[in-house]
Amino acid sequence: MQRLLAPVKRVLQVKRVLQEASLTPVGLLPSAHQRFSTVSAVPLTKTDTWPKDVGILALEVYFPAQYVDQTDLEKYDKVKAGKYTVGLGQTQMGFCSVQEDINSLCLTVVQRLMERTQIPWDSVGHLEVGTETIIDKSKSVKTVLMELFQDSGNTDIEGIGTTNACYGGTASLFNAANWMESSSWDGRYAMVVCGDIAVYASGSARSTGGAGAVAMLVGPEAPLALERGLRGTHMENVYDFYKPELASEYPVVDGKLSVQCYFRALDRCYAFYRQKIQNQWKQAGINQPFTLEDFQFMIFHTPFCKLVQKSLARLMFNDFLSANSDTQTSHYKELEAFRGLKLEDTYSNKDMEAAFEKASLDMFNKKTKASLYLSTHNGNMYTSSLYGCLASLLAHHSAQDLAGSRIGAFSYGSGMAASLFSLRASKDASPGSLLEKLVSSVADLPNRLASRKRMSAEEFTEVMDQREQFYCKVNFSPSGDTNSLFPGTWYLERVDEMYRRKYTRRPF
Repeated sequence: MQRLLAPVKRVLQVKRVLQEASLTPVGLLPSAHQRFSTVSAVPLTKTDTWPKDVGILALEVYFPAQYVDQTDLEKYDKVKAGKYTVGLGQTQMGFCSVQEDINSLCLTVVQRLMERTQIPWDSVGHLEVGTETIIDKSKSVKTVLMELFQDSGNTDIEGIGTTNACYGGTASLFNAANWMESSSWDGRYAMVVCGDIAVYASGSARSTGGAGAVAMLVGPEAPLALERGLRGTHMENVYDFYKPELASEYPVVDGKLSVQCYFRALDRCYAFYRQKIQNQWKQAGINQPFTLEDFQFMIFHTPFCKLVQKSLARLMFNDFLSANSDTQTSHYKELEAFRGLKLEDTYSNKDMEAAFEKASLDMFNKKTKASLYLSTHNGNMYTSSLYGCLASLLAHHSAQDLAGSRIGAFSYGSGMAASLFSLRASKDASPGSLLEKLVSSVADLPNRLASRKRMSAEEFTEVMDQREQFYCKVNFSPSGDTNSLFPGTWYLERVDEMYRRKYTRRPF
């Protein structure tokens, strides 16, 4: 451990001398570092070469302490039984009372991550927040999070907020990795925070909401490394989902168009990703096409779970169309009827969709299904949705299952911005390894979800009405029992007459 601590200690000591600052010395915390649950490697002293295997060292997930069951919502909304549970693939939906906002969610998840990993607060040099839940058009969530770093004296933290629908978390992750692989890196960790409160006006769309946040610690020699040069990105100008009414939390949504845009972005990103990885393979002397089989696992941004199953089937359809006729005949039996179709003509083709869902079912069960656990039970977390899926994947597989695997990840934000990239899991899954510790850190995810309180559809609707009533209000203190929050949760205590927000943490 001392071998790993020494480089960052030297970097921080030099930084203190240059700044004449009085920050908490790393050397005063050896016992804390020995209590690491997920992180045993810290950033290395900067050299002239790229740091190796930059990626996710640790992550933390937060979701609200209450939920509504989708079967109750079906009855309350007087829709056909199964519309939400079968048609959307959702069973439960987490939601926030007026006591929680985007600032409190992010305060909670960052504090939990720092307390669990026990890294020094002054060892973070970059922090960026991805969110589309905007409560101030000027002041960023990042500035609120700086309150947590106040006692350490660490004000030298780059990064700010990033916004484009559900894509901000991925943009923040890319920015963190880019900082670490640039001349700006000073040898410290980066942190990525993504979170949102997804709420909709009354009606069937309300069942696709949710809430939560994820914080990730980014550094070199990570158990989940971003594969360098392997990002396929697609961006264009569309109005599928947007929030033009600044006095309301609710979006304007064209549901049919949004699904089409999601599929179009998936097609384009997958094509760009395949082209880049095949170019890398050719340089290494490997001459073969990349297919879905080359992802051991595949996770997706998840507005609702049924869309993800359709998306995996669509990736198989992409492989089918790009394969030669012999491969189509031998590997895709009973699918030859779809041979002449074009991708752009199939967004609403139910026959094709059903056929490839059936053909890809085993692949879905092996590569993707486990990643939907949090989404199924908590709903859409917008920017943190994809990374909640990553946590679910880790929670349902052993380190041995994951070791050496390539995890494909598709991120989508309406408007639109999308990327398909990949993470490579460490080959070391031995007891005490970084991968084993990362997996162990999220193993309690199912139990945490089970510990939430079930609320009736009527109670849920009352909370939504309260959120409407107090949105943009000033000079008030949210009502409610703070004991209903999870221990250690930050919550909104008061908004004063100048819109300034004060937060308090529920004690353990």
